Amino acid sequence: MMYDQTRAQQPASHNQGSDERRRPGPETLLPSDEQAKIVQRLQHALNTFADTPLKALEEAESAYDEATAQLVNALAERRSLLRAGWQDQNPETQPTETESDELRLALRQYREITQRLLRL
Repeated sequence: MMYDQTRAQQPASHNQGSDERRRPGPETLLPSDEQAKIVQRLQHALNTFADTPLKALEEAESAYDEATAQLVNALAERRSLLRAGWQDQNPETQPTETESDELRLALRQYREITQRLLRL
């Protein structure tokens, strides 16, 4: 099953408000150069499979492991950044309008990241 990058870059729902539809597609979790290295390793594994199938599978598995490790790290970093914006809020007090907007933005980012993960 091939991964369709164009679908991953589409908004989560076409029924969302017009302000969300005008925003650019979601940013990638991994830098493009890191993605390119992993894709290159996978392509190399595919190209060498006929001659050395076990070595090709080991290379593909290694690329998979690298991709998942980098994604886990990127997601943990993103979570840390999002959490830093709201964790010190007092849950007993009503947030100001500015704080409410920041909380809403954090919630939207959590939702978008989670929806992207579920589409994988």
